[in-house]
Formats: sequence, C-alpha cells, structure tokens
Amino acid sequence: MNKKTLRSVLKYLSKYKFHIILSLILAAVSVGFSLYIPILIGKAIDLIVGLGNVDFRSIFALLWKVLAAIGITAASQWLMNTVNNKISFELVKDIRNDAFSRLQKLPFSYLDTNKAGDTVSRIITDADALGDGILMSSTQLFTGIITIIGTLVFLLTINAGIAAIVVLLTPMSLLLARFIAKRTHEMFLMQSKTAGEQTALIDESVINAKLSKAFLYEDSLLTQFDEINERFKGFSLKAIFYSSLVNPSTRLINSLIYASIALVGALSAIGGGITVGALTAALSYSNQYAKPFNEISGVIAELQHAFASAERLFGILEEKTEEEPTNVKKDMTVRGNIEIKNVSFSYSPDRKLIQNFNLSVKEGQRIAIVGPTGCGKTTLINLLMRFYDVTDGSILLDGVDIRNIERKTLRRNFGMVLQDTFLKSGTIKENIAFGKPDATDEEIISAAKRAHADSFIRRLPEGYDTLLGEDGGILSAGQKQLLSIARIMLLSPPMLILDEATSSIDTRTEMKIQSAFKTLMEGRTSFIVAHRLSTIKDADMIIVMKNGNVIETGTHSELLKNGGFYSELWNSQFRKR
Repeated sequence: MNKKTLRSVLKYLSKYKFHIILSLILAAVSVGFSLYIPILIGKAIDLIVGLGNVDFRSIFALLWKVLAAIGITAASQWLMNTVNNKISFELVKDIRNDAFSRLQKLPFSYLDTNKAGDTVSRIITDADALGDGILMSSTQLFTGIITIIGTLVFLLTINAGIAAIVVLLTPMSLLLARFIAKRTHEMFLMQSKTAGEQTALIDESVINAKLSKAFLYEDSLLTQFDEINERFKGFSLKAIFYSSLVNPSTRLINSLIYASIALVGALSAIGGGITVGALTAALSYSNQYAKPFNEISGVIAELQHAFASAERLFGILEEKTEEEPTNVKKDMTVRGNIEIKNVSFSYSPDRKLIQNFNLSVKEGQRIAIVGPTGCGKTTLINLLMRFYDVTDGSILLDGVDIRNIERKTLRRNFGMVLQDTFLKSGTIKENIAFGKPDATDEEIISAAKRAHADSFIRRLPEGYDTLLGEDGGILSAGQKQLLSIARIMLLSPPMLILDEATSSIDTRTEMKIQSAFKTLMEGRTSFIVAHRLSTIKDADMIIVMKNGNVIETGTHSELLKNGGFYSELWNSQFRKR
C-alpha cells in the first residue's frame, strides 16, 4: 500500500472526524452488547446444570436481558452503517469534485497526452472502488478490531489459560494476511490500469463509430478489445486468487484456536476450574474472535482494490495546474495590437516546430495564415490563446506579455471558431449562449440570424428549444458549425480567431457567412487560418508558413506578383487544367 496515497485518503477523511468518532462509539456499543450476550447465555446454562436445579425465574430474567442486548446491538449496527455510508459517499463526492475541478485547470499538454476514456475511468470507476473499499473497511474493520480486543478481555475474565492460547496463535493469521496482501495490491493496481485502457478504447470506438464502419475497422477493434479484455481477466483472476487465499487460511488457524480452547476448557471443566456455562461462553467468544479474521480476506481485497484505484485517482490531483503569476492583469481594455517576438515552441524537445517567429499585427488588421499541413498554423493559435506557453521569446498584447495577463481575461477577449465544433447536451438556445449564459432570447436569435442559422433552427421540432444529444447528434456538420459561429456573433469580442471556420459549410452559405464575418471583423484584430485561399483574398496581411517559419508576408496581390510559395499554392487550387 502506497503511504503517500494513504496520507491523502486520511487527509480527506479528517474532514469527517465527528462521523468517524461516532461510528467508533457505535461499533463499540454494538460489539460490547454482542459480547455480553454469551455471558448471559453461559449464566443461563449454569442455571439448568444438575438434576432439579432449574431456576426458571432467573432464566427468564436473563432472557429479557439477552433480548434487550440484541435490540441495542441491532440498532447501533444500523446507525453505524448509516454513518459509514455517509462517510464513504461524502469522501467520494469530495474527491470527485476536486478531481473534476483539477481537470479544468490542467494544461492542454496533459489532456493531449492522456486518453479521455482513461481519465473518465479514474474519476468514475476508481472513485467508486475507493468508496466501496472505505465503506467495507470502516464497517468491518472498526467492529473487527473492537471484537478482537473485547473477546480477549472477556476470555481473560473467564480463564487466563484460554486467553493465552488465543494470544499465542493469533499472530499466525496476521502474518499470513500481510504476506498475501503484498501480492494482491500489485494485481489490483494493474487491474485498474487495464480497466482504464478498456474504457478509453470503448470511448474512442463509440465516438468514431461511423469512421470505424466506413474503413471496415470493426474486426481490428474487436481484436484490440479482446487483447485488453484478456489482460483484464488475467489481472482480475490473479488478484482474486491471492485475496481469496486469506479466508481458508485464516479459517484453518481459527479452527485450530477453537479446537485448542475446547480441549483445554473441557479438561478444566472436568477438574472444576471452569463451569459448563463459562466454557460455552468461551467457545462462543472463540467464534466471535475468529469472525473478523474470516472476513479479513474480503476487507483486504476491497482495501487493496480501493487503494490501487486511489493511486490512479490521486494521480490527477497531483498533476501540475496552469499557474498564474501573482501580479497578473485581471482586467484590461484590449485594443488588439499583437507583437510576436522571436518565438520558439515545440511540443516535445526532440521535435522542433516554430523557431524565431516574428510578427507585428496592428489593431483591427485581418491576418490570414496559410501553409501546408503541419507547418504550425494551429500551433500559433494555441500560443495566442495560451493553451500552450512559448518555449522562448514572447507574445505581447497591447504591449503586455500575455503570460502576465490572466488566462480568463486573455481568452475572454478572443472569439474562436474551430474546424472541430463542440456542442454540449442541451437546447440549441443553451449552445448558442455557451459563452454568455445570461444572454436574452432576442440576442440569441439576432446572433443566429447573422450566422445564417435561424432558418434551419426554426425548421426543427422545438425550434430554439430543441434538445441536442452529445455533440449535437441530430445536426449535420455544417449546422453544428453555424451554431459555433452564432456563439461568436453573440459574444462580439475585440479579437477573432477563425480556424477553418467554414470548412463544413456549403458554398452558397459560406458566401453569406463570409459577408457576416466581414462585418464582424470590422475594427477587430482577426486571425484566419484557411486552406481555401479564396476566402482570405481580402485579408490585410497574409502570412505564409512552412516548417514552423514565416517564409512570406504580404497582401494577396503582392504575394501573387512575387511568384513564391503562396503563388504556387494559389495556382494549385485555381489554375485551369
């Protein structure tokens, strides 16, 4: 068991000290009265030993006490289980909240290098496993420890020799459980990791179902799933095998303890050293003493699984978040002057991408960025939005390094439409107002009209109140993109980023959208990433990128006249064949 993980779990549990103390008190009450019952029954047996020696009045008085003890035991166990459920569910809720909150603050480098399905598995499946483990251990461990201590105390009051047998043989159970636990933890950790892999593959398969069918990739996916499933089965079987060894092993040792107590007690009873009732109580205590050890296999297996899951879950909480300097600007009036000075950046140290990039953009200019795939166009956008920070150099907004501007403030001043659209589960109205939840219906409809989305929205069953599934399931790619454009029309920010914003829209609608964009871009600094060069002819400046460097800059006519790389790109798209 990882000590660091244990400390983290205990830190969360410390919030519920009162509940834990209450649970311990209830466990003590429950165990105390359940251990008192054998004493009462032993006394009742002594009252019927011997011919004509039955004292019914005393026996009935003892039976009433037994019933009262049973009632108190049952009530305290019910209350203890309720409290333990509260601790378990609150613990999982707190950790899930913190993990999800942490996820919102993690850099894009984490999201880009970790599979979404595995992250989902950590926050959902691993959190559930942790909660189940804590619930089982808190219920059985508390009562188990108190039962072991209590039975030893009662056995001492009955016969010191019997208590000595129990104390001498008990370490065998503990050593055996510890030996097996070490081997169980590793298997449960591998089981959790493989479950994450499985969830990731299922997630990818569902999201890309159309693509898989189109490329006849189903058999390959089945093969991958079978391989992961086989590994998952192997780790699960080994984990269960090791953990299940504890129960029969501890039962064997506990049976030896029971037999030893029976033998020593019987000999003592024959010699008059102990009454028959006391021997009966001692044997009952032997069974109660053995019960926690018999249940220890389930507790250990669940705890090992819980802490293996906790290691993965706390892995998210231990990831470094995007840190903001203490003196960042949290509010500023943005004009839109951008200066990129000697910027270098790469996603990994061994693969250089952007090197010594320089660019000066004046307020209100429309800057088009073109170039072959992988030249760094989208990377430049990621740097402007601070999805990633530059490796060297600086990017200035109105003379201020963007690393000294709060990310929220910076991103609030950019309107962004990407080639890959995102729509959440909810109404069309909610999706358009994604960046401005307090927008009025009139503002939303006006934005949709300017984005040329109003006509198709009104044809839907519920109009603007039509519910969309995950990623806008019922809409076409073009319709999804129109809704994304409507979001920007609603926000009307001082700077715009359009990354292939009309790639999924038909030519006729695109012409209308370009007209709407032209109006929107008036007086706003705009960056337009485009492969269709016809859409950026009117840009104030066109930047041509290749291998992470700017190789040409100028207007459309200037670049055509120069006959360079831009001219080649233009001719490859528009020259007559």
